[in-house]
Amino acid sequence: MKIFIATKNQKKLEELSRILLPLGFEVLSEKDLQKPLPEVEETGTTFEENAILKAEAGLKQTGLISIADDSGLCVDYLNGAPGIYSARYSGGHGNDGDNNKKLLEELKGVPKEKRTAYYVAAIACVFPDGRSFTVRGECHGHIAEEETGNRGFGYDPLFISEKGCFGLLSAEEKDSISHRGRALVKFKEELLNCLKG
Repeated sequence: MKIFIATKNQKKLEELSRILLPLGFEVLSEKDLQKPLPEVEETGTTFEENAILKAEAGLKQTGLISIADDSGLCVDYLNGAPGIYSARYSGGHGNDGDNNKKLLEELKGVPKEKRTAYYVAAIACVFPDGRSFTVRGECHGHIAEEETGNRGFGYDPLFISEKGCFGLLSAEEKDSISHRGRALVKFKEELLNCLKG
């Protein structure tokens, strides 16, 4: 069965594919299309709403079951920021270096016990027959005072989880505890239920 992953983010595509391929899906992405995916304006006020918008754009272009993810980092001291604006926190879109730099500046002098944070991933799935669902995963930890490691993407070099800094973890270690890994466990269950139904 074909399933389309509506993302322009190569790292997200890899993480989602790692879970979907063993389920027997033929995973398609933007590179399999005749023309690029349109840029989706993320007008939602929640991760779930933005994930649905992106998945619907994928369905509209392909006619296939489409999934999309919206994710970000929520820092308690900053009242949940950067939140849904995580990718464009420093102004541009997807500039990990500038986003991490801005976050460190915002938390300058803040003690460790107040640097708690959590990653959120909402995954949406839309079907050609109009059905849809979303699932959410979270991973809690805290923000380091400097970047460590070069694995992962986004705020990973700053995020300290129960297994250590995301910037140092292997893909397998990260998948086992990450927000996206946890969301995908729920996603797999929900998707299999929908396909049975």
